Amino acid sequence: MKKTFAAFVAVVTIAGSLASTPASAQRGVAAGVAAGLLGGAIIGGAIASSRPAYGGPVYVEEAPYPACRMVRERFWDGYDWRYRRVEVCN
Repeated sequence: MKKTFAAFVAVVTIAGSLASTPASAQRGVAAGVAAGLLGGAIIGGAIASSRPAYGGPVYVEEAPYPACRMVRERFWDGYDWRYRRVEVCN
């Protein structure tokens, strides 16, 4: 029902903007800007009220570790501590 109402409001707003009198330079741009902001607020409010704030709880299963992965390993080479990458398989 809310989506139908939002669609109806959008159609009425667009039809109203098409049926209005054409703008003239003597009236200025402020009236057009105000009408556009008001129409956008009405349509935006209708669209925003038709959706829930969030989709509800989401349960994500943790990804299993791959069979093999690269791990950084610290080792003593006789002079200094160094690091190397080795492959560890479970």
